[in-house]
Amino acid sequence: MVYGYMGKVLRVNLTEEKISIEPLPSEDILRKWLGGRGIGTYYIIKEVPPNVDPLSPENKLIIATGPVTGIAGIPTAGRWSIVTKSPITNTIYEGNAGGKFGAELKFSGFDFIIIEGKANRPVYLWIYNGKAEIRDAKNLWGKTVYQTVDLIREELSSIVGKDDSKNIKVISIGPAGEKLVKIAAVMEDKGKGAVGRGGIAAVFGSKNLKAIAVRGNFKPQIANQEKFREVILKSSQFVRNSPITSEILPKYGTAGFLAKALAEKGMIPVKNYQTNVFSDFNKLSGETIVKEYLDQEKTRESICWGCPIGCKKYTKVDKPLFSTEGDGPEYMGVWGFGYNLNNDNLPSVLRAYHLCNELGLDIIGTGHVIGTFIELVEKEKIPKEKLEGLKVNWGDPELIIELIYRIANRIGIGNDLSEGTKEFAKKYNSEEYAMINKRGMPLFGFDPRGAQGYGLWYATSNTGDYDQLGLFKEVTEPTYLGNNNINRFETKGKGELIKKEQDLAAAIDSMIVCRFSRYALNEEIYAEQLSSVTGWDINPQELLKIGERIWNAERVYNILVFGDNLEYDNLPKRFLEEPFKEGPSAGYVVKISEMLPEYYKVRGWINGRPTREKLEELDLKWLADILEEKHLLP
Repeated sequence: MVYGYMGKVLRVNLTEEKISIEPLPSEDILRKWLGGRGIGTYYIIKEVPPNVDPLSPENKLIIATGPVTGIAGIPTAGRWSIVTKSPITNTIYEGNAGGKFGAELKFSGFDFIIIEGKANRPVYLWIYNGKAEIRDAKNLWGKTVYQTVDLIREELSSIVGKDDSKNIKVISIGPAGEKLVKIAAVMEDKGKGAVGRGGIAAVFGSKNLKAIAVRGNFKPQIANQEKFREVILKSSQFVRNSPITSEILPKYGTAGFLAKALAEKGMIPVKNYQTNVFSDFNKLSGETIVKEYLDQEKTRESICWGCPIGCKKYTKVDKPLFSTEGDGPEYMGVWGFGYNLNNDNLPSVLRAYHLCNELGLDIIGTGHVIGTFIELVEKEKIPKEKLEGLKVNWGDPELIIELIYRIANRIGIGNDLSEGTKEFAKKYNSEEYAMINKRGMPLFGFDPRGAQGYGLWYATSNTGDYDQLGLFKEVTEPTYLGNNNINRFETKGKGELIKKEQDLAAAIDSMIVCRFSRYALNEEIYAEQLSSVTGWDINPQELLKIGERIWNAERVYNILVFGDNLEYDNLPKRFLEEPFKEGPSAGYVVKISEMLPEYYKVRGWINGRPTREKLEELDLKWLADILEEKHLLP
């Protein structure tokens, strides 16, 4: 028995409709890869060849918890992860979410699920107290996410009982995922969590997999109760002592926390990153959302399992045209449908956010591609007949809602937009207006011209994705914790800074806990948490080494996909050559070429590729051998 784990892997072959239960990998492998992002990366590299089409039956979905998932007392330990090959980037991709599905999957008796093949009909997976079955989903196909959750709970109430059916946790895809929309999201419950980036819902749809439902009564075991109690008390104190995790996030959520820091530093991009000027940033602020539209009682129900921070909000709007209610919004929804589109109509922003949750769309990818579309229309790059009579202007709330419906259902111009920013811009010979990193992933609503380290993180990200941690030392820590030791415009030292934060992010994505806990905790606390639960004696250096191993393994997989191509560690020229004209970040561009040499050096890479020496240091000799065989080892 390995403490912290349930000891079982569920393998589901949809083609053969066969379910098998496997033991966990060896304890040595678990210690090196943990769970979540790490173990998912391990399985994908072992089982999915780099040349596989992401939407083919040969691609696989690894759904994973981590060793601290479902351990009461560990702050933010309710998360779950999906790893697959992304149809957006064609690279390995990991996304994780909160809510309550992760803990419930653990309680159902399984640590990881490996889904392979393709069903010959719509199906969903039902997991209950150590057993699983593939069930028919014909009646669910075509339904929204909200309808799907209700129908599944109603159907399974005959098994668990009507009173307990509300405790069944469901992840599902909406019409967008069924139609293989590449910016479709896998949603938990009715928007309580989402793995939105990377087009993972399209992978579900390509396999005719509508949903996964879980319920269980098992509990993971802890190795060292005395040490566990000590580290939990320490962790709780750290969370209480940080104004970010004890005050700002609980009060105003991410829409308040991130927007304030970014607005102060001139880093909220507007009109598809053309400017940072907006009529009034406070019109969409977290404070305004809480004051005017918060449903306090339902907000309490929205908090993720085991989370003492409680950044989730539930909002309700009773206005003509935009009447809506639901979980959210997060900052990225406010940015995507508000600031990004120069739209200061807050009710329409909330409606757009909830509509994406209902239809199963990624809020970031959707807001992003709409922004690209409006700029291309503005620059007359799209023939008028393609607009089908649409009046396209910045800041038009009704246009935004109409386009969301069209994208989810692949109607008209929505069919083009549904392919995501990269492919949409490419179709209209306008790649220079696609604000994506070179793997094809749309940027977040944080403009890298205001923080050199963030620009480096995004340019070098293995998954093409990015979270807020790259901003921590340069932007959010100075704003909320008063640490001004790091100059956000300086390039020197950013390679070492970002390398460490990337490694730590990969490690905590594998434990698996929320990255927001990083605003209170550090690698020492995380290592103590992991050690007390598993019984392993893991120090901070080993924890960072685990993260470094995962980061290097992801990089190797992507090299096998793309070959020797340094262009992938870069950003669009808008960020490299076109500075903002106003605000605190005016006059700056991202200086990737100044930071990459240092970054490669501290990573032990040559021209973006890990050396044999580095890979063997990380116990990845087998990957070094593969690179050498393909003549891709530097």
